[in-house]
Amino acid sequence: MHLLFVCTENAGRSQIAEHLFNASVGGTGHQARSAGTKPAHAVHPAVVEVLAGRGVDATQAVPKGLTAELTEWADRVVTMGCGDQCPVTGKPTEDWDLPDVAGRSVPEVQEVTVRIAARLAKLLKELGVPAWA
Repeated sequence: MHLLFVCTENAGRSQIAEHLFNASVGGTGHQARSAGTKPAHAVHPAVVEVLAGRGVDATQAVPKGLTAELTEWADRVVTMGCGDQCPVTGKPTEDWDLPDVAGRSVPEVQEVTVRIAARLAKLLKELGVPAWA
C-alpha cells in the first residue's frame, strides 16, 4: 500500500504522519510519502523535535509540493485539514481533521502527534500491519 498524506504546507501534520507510518512499517512493503498544496520552506522545528523524541529522525525532511506523480504513486490519500485546498485525486481519500501545528509549542505538537499516532494505529490494523507500542 502506498499512502500519501497531504496538508497545506507539508511542514507539520503530513510530515508527522509520513515519518511515523514509515517508521512503523519498515520491511512490510507499505510506504508513505507526504506533500503540500502550498509547501513551506522548511519542516517546523517543533515537529522535528517531537519526532526525535519518538526515535524518528526527520532532520533531513523537506516540504514537497503535491504533484501528479505523487498522486499516481499513491493507492490511498489522507488529507489533513487542508479544507478547500485539499486535492481531488480520484484515489480513495479520507480527511483527518487535525489542527495545524504551525507556530505551536512542542507540547501542543505532541498532542497532535498522539492523535495522528492513534489514527495510524487504526490504519495499520486495517492494513494487517502490527501497530507499534
